[in-house]
Amino acid sequence: MRESDLSRANQRSLPTSRRLGLGVMAVFGIVSLFVAACTSPAGSKAAGQAGAAGTPSASPAAQVTITPANGTHNAKPNKGISIVATSGKITNVSVTTGSQEVGGVLAADAKTWHTNWSLHNGAHYKVSVTAINTDNKATTTTSSFRTIAAGATFSASTIVGLNQTYGVGMPITILFSSPVTHRAAVEKAIQIKTSKPVVGTWIWDSNESVSFRPQSYWPQHTKVSFTAHFNGLAISPGVYGTSNLSNSFRIGNSLIGVTSTVTHKTRIYWKGKLYATWPDSSGMPGDDTSNGTYLTIEKGNPVLMSGPGYKNVPVFWSVRFTWSGDYYHSAPWSVGEQGFVNVSHGCVNLAPNNAQWYYERAVPGDPITITGSPVSGVQGDGYTQWFYTWKQALSHSATGMAVQTGPTGSTMVDPSTLPAQPQVTFLTGSKAHNFRAK
Repeated sequence: MRESDLSRANQRSLPTSRRLGLGVMAVFGIVSLFVAACTSPAGSKAAGQAGAAGTPSASPAAQVTITPANGTHNAKPNKGISIVATSGKITNVSVTTGSQEVGGVLAADAKTWHTNWSLHNGAHYKVSVTAINTDNKATTTTSSFRTIAAGATFSASTIVGLNQTYGVGMPITILFSSPVTHRAAVEKAIQIKTSKPVVGTWIWDSNESVSFRPQSYWPQHTKVSFTAHFNGLAISPGVYGTSNLSNSFRIGNSLIGVTSTVTHKTRIYWKGKLYATWPDSSGMPGDDTSNGTYLTIEKGNPVLMSGPGYKNVPVFWSVRFTWSGDYYHSAPWSVGEQGFVNVSHGCVNLAPNNAQWYYERAVPGDPITITGSPVSGVQGDGYTQWFYTWKQALSHSATGMAVQTGPTGSTMVDPSTLPAQPQVTFLTGSKAHNFRAK
């Protein structure tokens, strides 16, 4: 390359001010070339190249989209708040309604954020989001909006009492004041905490009732709490919740009864071990005690019972396990038949001292399994969630997902990712003897 060409190339790679300095020092033989370079039009290619080389370009500012948008007056509370960084990464999110902070989850790539639960109806929300670009320059974006006021509303309640003790089979059952069509949304809105690891699933008992049942019976002495985030949740089109539902309870000692209508024997498992085998007399033909794994409901001492040929007879040490009126109870009148023949009208007759022992330890939710009967149990006649095998239980969930719980909360997981279920026994849950129950 000729010397003049090298000079021109080098000059074009320098800022204009630098080239002016060189021009003063240049020999007269190249002054004409230098002047020509310095007098390029402002919009020429040469001028553009000089400016690009002299000043590094800045990265574009981070951009964030907030939904609902600023100024929205009719946001749907069940949709929550969604934040997306269209460029850059989210570093901080603040959401408030009144003096209350609202929580959410930031994705691992810091590109998206979403509230954990539904928003409140008819509430004003303020959102402030900070995001950074590739040069770590921060940009703040805000939104202020209001959720729609609830028109139709629902209420929810639970059958479990606050801080009460229950048996190892007790489900968490939630009742709704109106039919639920958005079932999956309901399952996702409920957070469960347990002092010991537990796997379970949600079972829809009806359009207005859902129950959480473990895969196997609860571990003894587990502490359980739950919060149903129903405030702002739509359970059907246009029907919203206006409050959350929370409760806590504990699981007591394991007490499990297994009654065979064929052998006329009742095995009692206490604290995980076989405690006793008692002679019994269950339902006679025409008044058979139905097959199934039930749970104790309530007890009374005495309970007034009526049947063919008797009315309001006081029956002592009575523990109920079906709504239709089946009990474990004391039956001194049938002690001679117990262990040999079925003579009751559906209840399980026990000797007085055995019935008393069971009564004094029973709490709601203790499993009672009936086997060998020619009659299958009726779903809904008592707490019958344990009529289902684990696979059947999963099929009655709207999400089809298992729920893993522990001290920090619960998460939904694909059942196929769980370890194989251990062999099912009367000490762990439902067996094939419930196959007739639908």
